[in-house]
Amino acid sequence: MHLRNKPPHSTNRRSPSPTPKASDALPLPLYLTNGIFLTLFFSVAYFLLHRWRDKIRFFGITFVQSFISKFDDVTFSDDDVITSPNPKLHQHKVVTDHKLDKVSNEEVVKCVVDGSIASYLLEERLGDCRKAAVIRREAVERKCGKEVLGLGFEGFYYEAILGQCCEMPIGYVQVPVGVVGPLLLNGGEFMVPMATTERCLVASTNRGCKAICLSGGATAVLLKDGMSRAPVVRFGSVARAACLKFFLEDPINFDTLSIVFNKSSRFGRLQSIQCSIAGKNLYIRFTCSTGDAMGMNMVSKGIQNVLDFLQIDFPDMDVVGISGNFCSDKKPAAVNWIEGRGKSVVCESVITEEVVKKVLKTTVPALVELNMLKNLVGSAVAGSLGGFNAHAANVVSAIFIPTGQDPAQNIESSHCITMMEAVNGGKDLHISVTMPAIEAGTVGGGTQLASQSACLNLLGVKGASKESPGSNARLLATIVAGSVLAGELSSISSAAC
Repeated sequence: MHLRNKPPHSTNRRSPSPTPKASDALPLPLYLTNGIFLTLFFSVAYFLLHRWRDKIRFFGITFVQSFISKFDDVTFSDDDVITSPNPKLHQHKVVTDHKLDKVSNEEVVKCVVDGSIASYLLEERLGDCRKAAVIRREAVERKCGKEVLGLGFEGFYYEAILGQCCEMPIGYVQVPVGVVGPLLLNGGEFMVPMATTERCLVASTNRGCKAICLSGGATAVLLKDGMSRAPVVRFGSVARAACLKFFLEDPINFDTLSIVFNKSSRFGRLQSIQCSIAGKNLYIRFTCSTGDAMGMNMVSKGIQNVLDFLQIDFPDMDVVGISGNFCSDKKPAAVNWIEGRGKSVVCESVITEEVVKKVLKTTVPALVELNMLKNLVGSAVAGSLGGFNAHAANVVSAIFIPTGQDPAQNIESSHCITMMEAVNGGKDLHISVTMPAIEAGTVGGGTQLASQSACLNLLGVKGASKESPGSNARLLATIVAGSVLAGELSSISSAAC
């Protein structure tokens, strides 16, 4: 049998079909599909940013507001312009329909005075923070009929505070800054800046630093480092509130809650959760580490993550407020005095008999007796909460102001008990201050301003520590405690007979 060879190019052979592509399954061409997707994506993103911008502003993220404002018209919205039958207001409304950088300062001042331009919008509309402050300052003078010539204005970088420190600025207040030291603390020497208008405060604290230095220095120990925030949530019954309390305080659930909390920041790490019930209301006190920041915003973001997570298993939970005052921030509270908040520090020094006599001009027995009757017994008679000291708040405030801290947090940061006793056979004086709630940071807020940054640099704690995150803020807290120790020592010596 002869086999017949088929031709190499047989007409019965089918040509191979092309390789199918993913885009072949789309009902529209690929470029149209991509265009539709991108349009929908940016439309939804823009809608959500508008919807959530108040919540985002609360957490201090202001760049979203700037992003949104780029899509807004350069003219004022209806909310920014007050309509009125008064022809003058209508005349100024025409001005606001154009870019303000093309309008004279005098015209803008008139618009602010009559209310056709909101004062708080000047920076945004003018694009010049200094010019906005000039116009606002003039408008305030015209409205009040009083001059503010003594209020500082020149020599300040107003862009630095936009969205960070102060709204609607018209100038700045000058507070003199003195320096005390060297403060010999934990083997290091520090020159401590103090801003105050109180006579003798700097001189007295400096005398305390001298006494400590001549006696070999002071030792400070950081006991705790954790910022707290306590939201309040409400349920329909006490039983449901207690159910969440037991869930949060169960050690089995802590790791899961920590993972949820810690997603908000690379520095914020959940340390503990403490709950307290008042009827159907549950107060949840979260405490976490915050690196070199004071950390209030950081804690708030982590808490929001946890609350969103809890809402899944507790849909009947009503979040009343992100802060329920169980924190407790900027007010005297036993929870801070007992549990601590921010940095808890104890500082001590032994002052020799010779230094007590020659530098402090008193005796050890006189100091011990006065401290007991004044700072301990006297404060107890007064019903003091955390105020078992001579004037810790004086020194804390004087350091907080030039280093960019929140002056209002002086309240709990000044919680202090001053102890004195005779040692070494009654010849020398042992003095200590225990401060459970020093709330301080070296990044964020006012710390980034030029003057405050310079003072932090003087102390060697400017900015965030790259080698050991949080170490700069902790060192600042110990310096505050050491300075308070110096202030207490000198102040009580002045009052001792």
